Amino acid sequence: MKARNSGTFVMVQGSSLLKAAGLLLIFMIMIFSISGLLTSLKPQYRPMSSSVNQAATNVNGELLYQLMGWENHHFLSVGQDWTATPKLTNLVFKLSSNINLNDPRSLLGRELPGFFQFDGKIVVAGEGTNYTNMPIESAPPIEIMKAEREASLQNLDSIETPAGEKPPADPSKTTGKRKVMYVYFTHNRESYIPYLKGVNDPDTAYHSKINVTKIGDQLKTSLEDRGIGTFIDKTDIQGNLNKKHLSYAKSYQESRPVVQAAMASNRDINYIIDIHRDSQRKQQTTVSINGKSYARLAFIIGGKNPNYEKNAKLAKELHDLLQKKYKGLSRGVMIKNAAGSNSIYNQNLSENALLIEFGGVDNTFEELNRSADALADVFSEFYWQAEKVNQDVEQSTNKQ
Repeated sequence: MKARNSGTFVMVQGSSLLKAAGLLLIFMIMIFSISGLLTSLKPQYRPMSSSVNQAATNVNGELLYQLMGWENHHFLSVGQDWTATPKLTNLVFKLSSNINLNDPRSLLGRELPGFFQFDGKIVVAGEGTNYTNMPIESAPPIEIMKAEREASLQNLDSIETPAGEKPPADPSKTTGKRKVMYVYFTHNRESYIPYLKGVNDPDTAYHSKINVTKIGDQLKTSLEDRGIGTFIDKTDIQGNLNKKHLSYAKSYQESRPVVQAAMASNRDINYIIDIHRDSQRKQQTTVSINGKSYARLAFIIGGKNPNYEKNAKLAKELHDLLQKKYKGLSRGVMIKNAAGSNSIYNQNLSENALLIEFGGVDNTFEELNRSADALADVFSEFYWQAEKVNQDVEQSTNKQ
């Protein structure tokens, strides 16, 4: 009798497992079917990838486990320690399908158009920052990249704005002739719509003359007002790509030797900033501080750099300083590690290398220059504090 009950129990359990497996299979088929339907719709009828991305962040492996538990209560009766559960099955599934059950965006990102733009991890979120409004890199059309159809310029009289208030002079705080900060522009022709006549599409906001390199001028002035020697490198990386018939995707490959040459010729360089422009629109890239409009800043870290933690540490410290003095100016610190992307950004050349997005396509240089002043302000505070610590350590070592 006992054996019969045991056999019945096994059959019931087997039946429940089959039902649970069937339920999971149906769930996966529904995901693929819905994804296929969405990709077949005309663009105007498709839901925004950002909204789907936001919903997907709430789905994880534990939720899938709960779904199976509804069908087979035996699953729920067993306590699950998700930090200790063996990951062999998950690993095999991920290796075979390139899908991570604990990150459903890995599935949806291959099915929904434009979803890949949200690849990345938010390390520190600035005010209002989430996975639906992360910085977006958009490559220009070929004819724009080659400057075959460069837009006419407008509003040029508003570009030159007075420098911000100079800090009180302190002769004791200066790097002298040493240029310790190096600023360059991998995507040097990224521009801003207010200055491009007839341009409304972020993907076409590029120009050979009016672009992100102008931010470097203000940043240099503001840093040197605070005693920090700065070198601005305006090498036309985009122009070099055109001459060599290389694609936009090779931008970092082209800028890397430029940075390496600068570091080799100037051993004083200790900090490196690559300035970019986001493709997000004004509502995401602009903030009002004390009644003045600023272009928001976003710190991007290359996750494929094996030493990215050191770059992220510097970014987080600057983010925290900005949050204290210019609340809301920083959009946060994000790690980019998308398949097929560079995601190193030359940051393996120095532990103090950063990529900073200055505003978006709709910002003005008045807003951008204020942000450059703000960055110089907090960076100088960070720099001189770090120098003081280093000097104290050296003095202590010498005494010993």
